[in-house]
Amino acid sequence: MGQTLTEKILDDHLVEGELTPGEEIGIEIDQVLTQDTTGTLVWLQFEALGLEEVQTELAAQYCDHQTYQFDFKNTDDHRFLRSAAGTFGAHFSRPGNGICHNVHKENFAAPGKTMLGSDSHTPTPGGLGELAIGSGGLDVAVAMGGGAYYIEMPEVVNVRLEGELPEWATAKDVILELLRRLSVKGGVGKVLEYTGPGVETLTVPERTTITNMGTELGATSSIFPTDDQTKDYLERLDREDVFEDIGPDEDAEYADEIVVDLSDLEPLIAEPSMPDNVVPVSEVEGVDVEQVMIGSCTNGAYEDILPAAKMLEGRNIDKKTEMIVAPGSKQASEMLAREGWTAEMMAAGVNFSEATCGACIGIGHVPASDSVSLRTFNRNFEGRSGIEDDNVYLCSPEVATAAAIKGEIVDPRDLADELGDLEAPGLEMPDSYIGNSESDLIAPDNAVDDELIKGPNIGDVPLKDPLETEVGGEALLKMEDNITTDHIIPATQDILMYRSNVPKLSEFTLSRVDDTFAERALEADGGVLVAGENYGQGSSREHAALCPMYLGIETVLAQSFARIHKANLFNFGIVPLTIDEETYEKIEEGDDIEIVDDAAEAVRSGQEEFTIRVNDDWEATGQLDASEREREILAAGGKLSHTKQQHDEGGAAPADD
Repeated sequence: MGQTLTEKILDDHLVEGELTPGEEIGIEIDQVLTQDTTGTLVWLQFEALGLEEVQTELAAQYCDHQTYQFDFKNTDDHRFLRSAAGTFGAHFSRPGNGICHNVHKENFAAPGKTMLGSDSHTPTPGGLGELAIGSGGLDVAVAMGGGAYYIEMPEVVNVRLEGELPEWATAKDVILELLRRLSVKGGVGKVLEYTGPGVETLTVPERTTITNMGTELGATSSIFPTDDQTKDYLERLDREDVFEDIGPDEDAEYADEIVVDLSDLEPLIAEPSMPDNVVPVSEVEGVDVEQVMIGSCTNGAYEDILPAAKMLEGRNIDKKTEMIVAPGSKQASEMLAREGWTAEMMAAGVNFSEATCGACIGIGHVPASDSVSLRTFNRNFEGRSGIEDDNVYLCSPEVATAAAIKGEIVDPRDLADELGDLEAPGLEMPDSYIGNSESDLIAPDNAVDDELIKGPNIGDVPLKDPLETEVGGEALLKMEDNITTDHIIPATQDILMYRSNVPKLSEFTLSRVDDTFAERALEADGGVLVAGENYGQGSSREHAALCPMYLGIETVLAQSFARIHKANLFNFGIVPLTIDEETYEKIEEGDDIEIVDDAAEAVRSGQEEFTIRVNDDWEATGQLDASEREREILAAGGKLSHTKQQHDEGGAAPADD
């Protein structure tokens, strides 16, 4: 039996386990990336592990989320990250150089490689045939030290593309269509592998838009085979030397198949406040729009902004609508400026931002109260834009620009009919990509620093004691389905500036659900969290596990967990138990909950069913789905404690293998 492309890459990098879906495997990692909201902890953990030098083929540290440096805390973090990259041997991308996924795609992504990144949208380079996976920062730190990355072998799903995109339909509509069909939970435990005749009709920039937003499906990763389109793109980047012709075997078997006929697609839009709340644009026409934003790692490339510029040539945006462009990279900004398109857009009334993630996580360009914002971003979780009860829609650059011209949501096909002279801009790539000077992307052999520089806001990484016999406490908070990491630790600038200061950051834990939670948790000396399905979806930020651990949370009872967050709970010594719907409905906030079993012994012994006693009144069952390795980590109090213990005992590798 032949192999899928995913299986081939995993097989080439396999160090432990077998490629059987659901079984834990360990793989070698070629490349790692991290960014400034997660990177400080990654390097502090790398230091705490006693490691001295990056062992992967390549490591890159990007400063892309907090480029608006509100005070010394942000600037100190960036200086620390520069010093860490120089000290340990990573590339350093300066603030303003661009979003990690875009800059990595332009400079380092390569077919057949494996990559681990402390950002949930790490799978973006799957559009070039790289198997890239988002994870918590501690997993990245261990991988950088030469350790294997462990994960349950995912199912590989064949997304067969047929036909060709019609005018005004885009790659954004491909992934929105999949979200409409599958929901934000439809990709959990899966890698989406794209095949079929429609693949060759899509350029690499279009493919990376699709693989980027595969994260919103909950997918472990998404990947395309390589072909002439891949080779052509790499040649335009002057990186054709990394091209490799890779794809699935003809007789490869997949766990499932999804067929998408590209020729049937039309402009789509995700309504507030979930990426899978997708409808045709024509169904929501006429909604007034006060803000339009083009950018993010999903649609911030040169190829994404150019169609908007073409649509605006000789036109003005509506007087009641603000339009902002936040390029995905400085390279995109420079190229648009050199070609005159920046001036053209400014003349139409468009404002330009730094190349940053900022607005995507509520840092800058926060929408007005009771207003509608159309964005080409990947997430529209409630409150993520920086204001509660926001109304954020997700769409393609073409749909966003049409709204800016009209002042309301409009199908660009209808706007073209109305104006008479508006043509579909299509997708155009430059003959060659220019930009990204050596001063913006600093290589390890040209490093500025050779020792760590820590400002007063940069603290130590807290460690948790080994798991105790008795685990439980008050049910401090009961939450609904789809609680995101933005709910657990918001990413707005007033909060994330403390990402290197865990005691301070923890004060904001779950503040968007209950602003009294952190104070109550400290007063209660810990307790239990209860949640519905898909708990912890969204960003990979490990702070969403670290801060509850710091506040004393010992276990989370949920109907289901998002993949990365569940791994982070293990990494920080919090017991993730799955409960059924009946138990969830019956538990009330304030109940006294205890695990009846000797928790430490039960975890170590491989016990899967745990008895939960509530108020000394009734009992239920919680399931612990964990590998032997994960159980060892949990019992030790988390991955950092476990890895340090192994290393101190003279283990050959810094990882937990």
